[in-house]
Amino acid sequence: MAELLHGDDPEPCDRFPAGPLYVPVRPGPSGCAARLFRTPLGDRTAVGFTSERRPAATLGPGRRWIRLAEPALRAPTAPLGVTAVTVGPRFTARAAASVTPVAPAGHETSALRIA
Repeated sequence: MAELLHGDDPEPCDRFPAGPLYVPVRPGPSGCAARLFRTPLGDRTAVGFTSERRPAATLGPGRRWIRLAEPALRAPTAPLGVTAVTVGPRFTARAAASVTPVAPAGHETSALRIA
């Protein structure tokens, strides 16, 4: 067995390539596009799952996905400034619902939509 030198020892946070992933996609004008998500801190990230069941379990049934290797997922997202890939997130937050405030009677106001 080869001994690792100090400079070759990976950091605990370094991840090895994840291999083929199940990547959530949405239809686009040129075919499918990888869906991008946000981390809890608000950074954009691409997402991949390691099993076929995980996208439906996390995002809900009926979601489209494609198989991509991690480098193939990073390639189209890098020009968008997305450098992170999250593998196998356990849960997602629902999209914020639109809210239309009710104006008091006799007051004109434009509808305010929060999305």
